[in-house]
Amino acid sequence: MYVPSSFQEDDPRVLHALVQTNGFGLLVTVEDGVPHATHLPMLLDPGRGPHGVLCGHLARANAQWKSFDGKSPALAVFLGPHAYVSPRWYTGPRNVPTWDYVAVHVCGAPRVIENRDAVRDLLGRTMSFYESAFPEPRSFDSIPADYAEGLLSAIVAFELPITRIVGARKLSQNKGPTDRARVAEGLRASGDAAAARVADLVQETLGLPGALESAS
Repeated sequence: MYVPSSFQEDDPRVLHALVQTNGFGLLVTVEDGVPHATHLPMLLDPGRGPHGVLCGHLARANAQWKSFDGKSPALAVFLGPHAYVSPRWYTGPRNVPTWDYVAVHVCGAPRVIENRDAVRDLLGRTMSFYESAFPEPRSFDSIPADYAEGLLSAIVAFELPITRIVGARKLSQNKGPTDRARVAEGLRASGDAAAARVADLVQETLGLPGALESAS
């Protein structure tokens, strides 16, 4: 991923947090010169290895898993908040439309998790993570055992030890404080929830709390 230095994010804690917050990613592999991609939720274990380990699962009917040999490279893409930025929000006329966004690219070589107990544990941890936002979270153990066993046979779980992780936070940092403030104002005035989140992030580059933080 090409990332100009002004937009580059290098802090591992920030990168891991971005992956965990935006865990529904795109896993891309190449086999015989043909790219394959699957949209799926992934779980990050930040404490394993030098950069962490991504885990997930896909349908056994999805042939992409057959390239998960622990040697062939893969790319996992995670997209965070993003929004169109109109040139009307800048103070000067010499500006063009652009897009502000947050994204993380993760590289590694995925391998299949063969142990059935490990697969069951991964599904349990994944469900617990994504259910945690609910008042009464469900657990994997709440699924009828015979049905769960059938599901285990229909999926392939994998883990991807991270060899490289690159982050981009393009939040109008190449513009002056006045223009950035106007971009944040314009994004928030659009009434779009995603744009409002980008507005918060742009505002944070000015050393100011976003609307969510200032309201808390």
